[in-house]
Amino acid sequence: MSRPIVAIVGRPNVGKSTLFNRLAGDKLSIVQDTPGVTRDRIYADVEWLNYSFTIIDTGGIEPQTDDLILQHMRNQAEIAIDTADVIMFITDVKAGLTDSDFKVAEMLRRSRKPVVLVVNKVDSHEKLQYDVFEFYNLGLGDPYGISSANGTGLGDALDAVVAHFAPVSEGEEEDEVPRIAIIGKPNVGKSSLINKVLGEDRVIVSEIAGTTRDAVDTDVRFDGKEYIFIDTAGLRKKSKIKEEIERFSIVRTVAAIERADLVVMMVDAEEGITEQDAKIAGIAHERGKGAVIAVNKWDAVEKDDKSMYRFLDTVQKTLAYMTYAPVVFISAKTGQRINKLFETIDMVVQNQNLRVATGVLNEILYDAMAMNQPPSDKGKRLKIFYMTQVSVKPPTFVLFINDKELMHFSYTRYIENQIREAFGFKGTPIRMLARERKEKE
Repeated sequence: MSRPIVAIVGRPNVGKSTLFNRLAGDKLSIVQDTPGVTRDRIYADVEWLNYSFTIIDTGGIEPQTDDLILQHMRNQAEIAIDTADVIMFITDVKAGLTDSDFKVAEMLRRSRKPVVLVVNKVDSHEKLQYDVFEFYNLGLGDPYGISSANGTGLGDALDAVVAHFAPVSEGEEEDEVPRIAIIGKPNVGKSSLINKVLGEDRVIVSEIAGTTRDAVDTDVRFDGKEYIFIDTAGLRKKSKIKEEIERFSIVRTVAAIERADLVVMMVDAEEGITEQDAKIAGIAHERGKGAVIAVNKWDAVEKDDKSMYRFLDTVQKTLAYMTYAPVVFISAKTGQRINKLFETIDMVVQNQNLRVATGVLNEILYDAMAMNQPPSDKGKRLKIFYMTQVSVKPPTFVLFINDKELMHFSYTRYIENQIREAFGFKGTPIRMLARERKEKE
């Protein structure tokens, strides 16, 4: 089940990044006393009570401005609002209610999304409580007074946020139709691929990077099978600043990946695989999604008999953390090798859902330990009692051991490689969890 997305919005310098860092438990956003300093939108996963959700930190919304950077930031915030399930609207008790707050509130009302109104910088509830009441005038319900700097009042505000989430259903049935997010940098050919598969121009395609307006779910039938393709949008309008374009795409990418079972990571063959590609692919890897790397525009590249091997080598080096992902060379424009792409997608879907019996798993485990003894430290050796698979999408295995301190990353990776050698699991990450238990158990 995908995590809900919560966007933190508000005008510049009300403390959005401080709140984000407090919730994320890490100083991921740049914080300065200059309005509009959060240039990047950044995301992080948060746990509260029994809920897990993704928060998005946005640049400040300045409703009417001629400043190019502030306009970009407003566009970023609008994308975040479109993408979010719940919005935390942050205001500043010390600045009081401003005309910009009313304009942002109006924008949020038009979005028809649930909004939790948060009044920040309430360092003393006794002194500032009546100032918090002033924010009822925004017409967005109860204002929650907090101090993101010292963490007070956050509990009530987060309770209000999670109250808007859909209830977690224990017996929720999985939709059997695979959901596939097409991800990659703007203008790499994501929409062209969907249009080629559909045989119609259903998604707007243009030479201008980022012309896809919204993330679109498209039902696709190919060779008698059904799929849902999620196209990740670039931008709302053309931007002259390339770096800004790349930043815009990140939020929709995170949202699309959350809703997908697997991703098709599109790479531009002419441009080669880039650091930005590695960042985008990393989001899918972190979230345990299956992956296929589609090298697009392969027809436009001058080739010799070693071109493909050189490209594969570069992909393996740049995406060293996801060597499990198969690579397919395609042309979305001509339709070259599209059938191969679907064959690969089908294989990954099958591998994501593969379950291995505990008895068979433990035979692999004992053979692996016989070939390469578990590590020891200061005379104490790691003991692995047994292993079992606990879930799919991604395949997740629990190792029951005597001491977590002795379970080195390199040995975990070795066990994972033995599992892959025996069962394949091509195209899907594998999760390995360690649980301590006593020998008597």
